[in-house]
Amino acid sequence: MNIYRTTRLMLSGVAFFSLAGSAFALDGADLLRKINAAYEAQGGTISAEGVDINGTTVTLKNVTVKPTGGESLPIGEVTLSGVEEDEEGGYYIEEAAFPDVNKTGDGVTVTAQELTLGGISVPATPGGDSLDTMMLYETAHTGPLKVVKDGAEVFSVLQSDMNLTLREDESGFDFDGAFKSMKADLSKTDDPKSKDAIEKLALQHVQGDITMKGAWELGPGTIDVSEIAFDFTNIGKLNLGFKISGYTMAFMKSMQDAMKQSEANPNKEQAQQALGLAMLGLMQQLSFEGAQVRFEDASITKRALDYAGAQQNISGKLMADSLKTMTPIMLAQLNIPELQNAVSAAVNTFLDDPKSLTVKAVPEKPVPFPTIVGAAMGAPNTLPQVLGVKVSAND
Repeated sequence: MNIYRTTRLMLSGVAFFSLAGSAFALDGADLLRKINAAYEAQGGTISAEGVDINGTTVTLKNVTVKPTGGESLPIGEVTLSGVEEDEEGGYYIEEAAFPDVNKTGDGVTVTAQELTLGGISVPATPGGDSLDTMMLYETAHTGPLKVVKDGAEVFSVLQSDMNLTLREDESGFDFDGAFKSMKADLSKTDDPKSKDAIEKLALQHVQGDITMKGAWELGPGTIDVSEIAFDFTNIGKLNLGFKISGYTMAFMKSMQDAMKQSEANPNKEQAQQALGLAMLGLMQQLSFEGAQVRFEDASITKRALDYAGAQQNISGKLMADSLKTMTPIMLAQLNIPELQNAVSAAVNTFLDDPKSLTVKAVPEKPVPFPTIVGAAMGAPNTLPQVLGVKVSAND
């Protein structure tokens, strides 16, 4: 699930903070012990073969991280600056700088520069039910990232940034991020059919940004991702958002415990089955509060209609008219008259003048996940009403 993947991304960041501190100017052994205690709560191990200390700057030699269920990841030399101990026995690291990445395999070379984390907090006592018992960071940054295949650059990102802002009352945090100036060269695709489609759709060189914004409120466990936007030049902007509740610290700890138990089980097939059942049980604690998918066209719709029409020897306009005719026929099979009419009207409006198409799910009150599953299995045609689904165009 997107929620699970979003949480894993947060926890991966936590793993990096862990890396950031295998040594410490005041008491390296104490810092390392507390880092590993915090990371162990999420199910992983960190090691460093050596530590150099110079005032408040710490250099970790040959750092390796092994996340739960994953392979050991060699990091290399990590430099920590501005390391200090707080009054509670925790630690604060101003910045962790990671080595540049330069990996080559099967004719593909991946490089990344300027990898840093800032404002890393290492808790004195991890595993509690408040944010000050978690390992958190304030900023994450990468510089240029490039993928080169057979000597030609096929993908790049100018830079990426992530920010986490802890609320003053520590009731939760807000986050935002951006992957800026992403470029993909699709012109060298080998498959003739794909190459033709790419040329007809004018997708030889794709460029754009990805941005995200959201918040996590600790008490009710509300994760509100208001924006995950893919904005590409001469294509369009796709914005996704969702809101769920019940994702509390207790929920997260239960999920981590289930993963650690699965990792410890030598029978991997049995472990996967047990983990799946555990996750299904945990999902019952979550409630759905809303979601949205919105697409704002920037000329790709017309090119797509022209291309699809050409495959059937008709014009783009005739293809649009055909889609408008087919939409209500296909939706009629779902036996949802109210939604059928709304979708048909929205599709007609959008195809006549492509500007935007929006699908929202806004129930009157939070809907428990078991209710959604029950409706999907027993009466799928009631789901739009249960979730409060609305469809609109050009608004």
